[in-house]
Amino acid sequence: MTHTRTTTGHGATIDGGRSTGGWKDRASEFALLPLRIFLGITFIYAGLDKLTDSQFLSAGGPGSLGEQMRGVRDVSAIPELVDLALRSPEGFGYAIALGELAVGIGTLVGLLARIAALGGALISLSLWLTVSWNAEPYYLGNDLPYLMAWLPLVLAGASVLSLDALIAERRRRTV
Repeated sequence: MTHTRTTTGHGATIDGGRSTGGWKDRASEFALLPLRIFLGITFIYAGLDKLTDSQFLSAGGPGSLGEQMRGVRDVSAIPELVDLALRSPEGFGYAIALGELAVGIGTLVGLLARIAALGGALISLSLWLTVSWNAEPYYLGNDLPYLMAWLPLVLAGASVLSLDALIAERRRRTV
């Protein structure tokens, strides 16, 4: 294995692709960590909130997913997706809650981080196209900003303080 050592203009050294100094390089390395923590905790909370709310997981009644889906069916961008959820509101509610929980945990600990972020982006996209589609003006719908927030993590993954980084480091040592 070849090791390269390069000096940057900020007094930092890059050793084999990893920064070894300079506050700007260190800050860049950790730039996505606050976003990862926020999205991870938020999606874990959202999943647990849904799983512990028996009213949300019911087919009908105030606060239920079924009632919410019926309320947005005619104003969503993809009513067929809402129809799919209405076939089994309880099952769809569990799927969304468990998906949010898995995405949140994967993102927070940085395990399969790009896949977790893609899952978060897809959940946010589906909620934007159904539940928050008719928000006016569009930027008041909360699912679109979440979708945009997931995209940097889809592209970059979790390079620091993550299980992915730990696994990659172990692989480098054994090669």
